Amino acid sequence: MQPFRFGVQLSNAATGAEWRAKARKVESLGYSTLFIPDHFEDQLGPLVALTVAAEATTTLKVGSLVFGNDYRHPIVLAKEIATLDLMSEGRVEFGLGAGWMTTDYEESGIAQDPPGVRISRMAESLAVMKELWATGSATYAGEFYTITDAKGQPRPVSQPHPPIIIGGGGPRVLGIAGREADIVGVNPSLAAGYVGPEVIETTTAEYYRQRVEWIKDGAGERFSHLELQILTFLVQIVDDSKSTTESLAAMMSVTPEQIQGSPIALIGSVDEIVERLQQRREEYGFSYLVVHEPEMEAFAPVVAALAGK
Repeated sequence: MQPFRFGVQLSNAATGAEWRAKARKVESLGYSTLFIPDHFEDQLGPLVALTVAAEATTTLKVGSLVFGNDYRHPIVLAKEIATLDLMSEGRVEFGLGAGWMTTDYEESGIAQDPPGVRISRMAESLAVMKELWATGSATYAGEFYTITDAKGQPRPVSQPHPPIIIGGGGPRVLGIAGREADIVGVNPSLAAGYVGPEVIETTTAEYYRQRVEWIKDGAGERFSHLELQILTFLVQIVDDSKSTTESLAAMMSVTPEQIQGSPIALIGSVDEIVERLQQRREEYGFSYLVVHEPEMEAFAPVVAALAGK
């Protein structure tokens, strides 16, 4: 089993000073990593924000969950990530996704191809970036990218590449993640292009058991070396977990058992959540938990109890 690690996903700050203070707070609370999403909505630009966060801290890792491949050319993104890894002395975790949020495509005018096309394009992009980072150059002829003697300078400190995160909720993308990634984000299905009832239906324990099997199929002998990551969406530190869960279940039109069994949900006292995370690591292999900014201080005692164990 992998030791526990924890991250925080943040999106915004009103000033540079506020953003730096948030990064330092994440670090001081014992979290391993600060993440930021990559969308065209109201959020900071990821690469600049991650650079500032890395500069404001000393041990904190930084990354995006996840860079949207469809609006980032692999040669450009590879250079930016290598530069950030160099400047932060190897503190980058590189998350890459095929793109999913419909509003990103509507706002930008970028064509939203079918999921299979986007996943294939992401796989090609990752192959180009891995080659640039590992060897310093790349030539590639694929369906989506034609790269001719591209120079991969600077080289990242992390070799052969920064730790790669690929996340998803379907068999094909999780198979790719099992083969190519170091960290696999095990997510609900986002095929609908937005977060709605269709997504909630895919957050139950049975779906997550199946997703772990898809990762195993792709990873083969690599599986024992992978970190399995969960981005949580329902975290509450409370003394009365039963009544809180019942209230939330009624609001979401699901059963309390579905909420308590879902890996994206953590509701209970610190001790209850510590025990539940240990059980889920035993059952699924999930060892890398990411919470959002509003929960990070309340969740810190869980981090203190489990990080590195």
